[in-house]
Amino acid sequence: MDKGRLEALLAPVRVPQDPRVLVSSATADDAGVVQIRDDLALVQTVDFFPPMVNDPTWFGRVGAANSISDIYAMGGVPVAAVCVYSLPEDVPDGAPAAILQGAVEKCVEADAPLVGGHTVKDTEIKFGLAVTGTVHPDKIVSNASAQAGDVLVLTKPLGSGYLCTALKGGRLTEGEELHVMQIMAELNRAAAEAMVEVGVNSATDLTGFGLIGHALGMADASGVTMRIDAAKVPWMENLEQHATLKNTCGGLNKNMEYARERVLWTGGTEMQQAVLADPQTSGGLFISVAAEKADALLASLEAKGVETRAVLGEVVERADKAVEVL
Repeated sequence: MDKGRLEALLAPVRVPQDPRVLVSSATADDAGVVQIRDDLALVQTVDFFPPMVNDPTWFGRVGAANSISDIYAMGGVPVAAVCVYSLPEDVPDGAPAAILQGAVEKCVEADAPLVGGHTVKDTEIKFGLAVTGTVHPDKIVSNASAQAGDVLVLTKPLGSGYLCTALKGGRLTEGEELHVMQIMAELNRAAAEAMVEVGVNSATDLTGFGLIGHALGMADASGVTMRIDAAKVPWMENLEQHATLKNTCGGLNKNMEYARERVLWTGGTEMQQAVLADPQTSGGLFISVAAEKADALLASLEAKGVETRAVLGEVVERADKAVEVL
């Protein structure tokens, strides 16, 4: 369901204000944050979806990494998780256990034990996690605090939407399949630790709205304009070969339509612009950091083993459009 339709359906709901709520859905942030002590707040999120890869164990790994990523994007530390699972009657033997095993692996890696969950019947498999984390109330990283003069940094390459569509259609080699699954299943833990260590102004993790959608969200929430150099955006290996009409998912078209009138498109090839709208699964962190801290952030990311450390552009005072693509 597209964002506009969902917002219309939920518009009648009125949530009472509570002073303990430090971050709510008002800014469309990655997770909610509730203060429970002067020095401690809970970060809570949930995400689940159908398989985007064919291998059930890898699906579990990717689904878990994607869910946990919301905690990292807020500057938090994941503490525990429960799974959200839907299974059809004709689910293949072994698949449910394999999915769960993949998720357990990632929860162990994140030091956030999987402590339970809930399963329902459905027409297709869906899987994900509800995750609880912690953060100091003074160290929350929100998508609503980017500042003019900031530098924009991305920590994973784009292209999982195109490549997963190709994967489901049997159009990737085994090596290409493994590569995209490894990138999606990589935790954003090291990137988040670098982000918190240096101290950044704003961040979000990239998911189904693509880079362009998340940049629009951060720009609107922060009251600024994001200026992105399309040529500096990193792509996954062999993406150019597979970024075809046949491998274009519906989400990309919806993202592009949403962004069409809200973005100033002054640069980038047709393909570079399309990749900006490509829906990501378990994408990297999109970070807005003060210019004087940018080198320190890049150095910390490198020291912690984060391979992608792309500087994409800058934040400027609010202009006519929320995002400018150069």
